[in-house]
Amino acid sequence: MTVKAIVENYQFEPLDLQQKYGDNMLLFIGWDHHTLFCSAHTFVVSAHQTFQELLDGQIQVGFEQHPDFANIDWSKVEFYLNQQRLNVDFSKSLADLGFDHKSLLRFVTPELQGYNGTHV
Repeated sequence: MTVKAIVENYQFEPLDLQQKYGDNMLLFIGWDHHTLFCSAHTFVVSAHQTFQELLDGQIQVGFEQHPDFANIDWSKVEFYLNQQRLNVDFSKSLADLGFDHKSLLRFVTPELQGYNGTHV
């Protein structure tokens, strides 16, 4: 559906520009085939934190309530950053791995397909 502004030359400055977050940035994280979470979660993260810190912090807190979370074998997880396969070095910073403001990180757990295999 096309949306048309009710005023001509509708212009605005987005409220979520990176400069409004200082040294931090927004990061969207989604877990494929686990639709208990209907969409990616949004987190404020530091570009300087390591991927391991992201995993132990935001990912843990954001997804641990799912029954499958405790069964994840992180050595088998596939990560995708902005639709590109990401070879993760858990000791590197998010900036070093190519993360930027409003990136989308998706992770796939090939052996886990949601609660009782239902993709939920």
